[in-house]
Amino acid sequence: MLAIFHIGLSQVRGSRCHVDMTSTSTFRIPKAEITGAYGALMKLFAKKMLGGELPDNGYVYFHHKPVLKAVMSFENKVSKWDRLDPNLKSYAQLASAGAIGCSWCLDFGYFMAHNDGLDLAKVREVPRWRESDVFSPLERAVLEYTEAMTATPPTVTDEMVAHLVDELGSPAVVELTQMVALENMRSRFNSAAGLQSQGYSDVCELPLASRP
Repeated sequence: MLAIFHIGLSQVRGSRCHVDMTSTSTFRIPKAEITGAYGALMKLFAKKMLGGELPDNGYVYFHHKPVLKAVMSFENKVSKWDRLDPNLKSYAQLASAGAIGCSWCLDFGYFMAHNDGLDLAKVREVPRWRESDVFSPLERAVLEYTEAMTATPPTVTDEMVAHLVDELGSPAVVELTQMVALENMRSRFNSAAGLQSQGYSDVCELPLASRP
């Protein structure tokens, strides 16, 4: 169920921060009224897994339940992919969200990284990775590739991909590439819908980094 909120349910684990959210989103698409048995189930899962209100994109997707269910189905499959290191996967998603400028995605991504037990000292530095000295050469290569994929038009080079294949293997690079493409879809949807940070990272005491 939480897949619609940006990530698969099976990835919500560990010591969770519980959120009492105050939305600052503009809701360019009007906020839907969450009703019926399906809506009640969504609210129950949000309360159980996040300890707070339904995340803002749930109110947007609820307008079109076939889209909602399709996104849920795909995201739940995505959560089972395991050929790419979880830290690299998290960095790539956050870098893509940062390049697009989706504050909701960064906020929720930091929250999930905290709950997944990832290296928060690195996670919060992702938006300014070029100026930071906390990342390894491989991590920097992943972040460079992510930004190149996210650029319009993309600026990916043969050399970037060849280096990552040598370092990670083809299956992991396929997964990385699909994760960046998926984060582009998520971030562009949420940004276009007017969704903004809901305070997830504040609750986890993980301040948002910003580009210089």
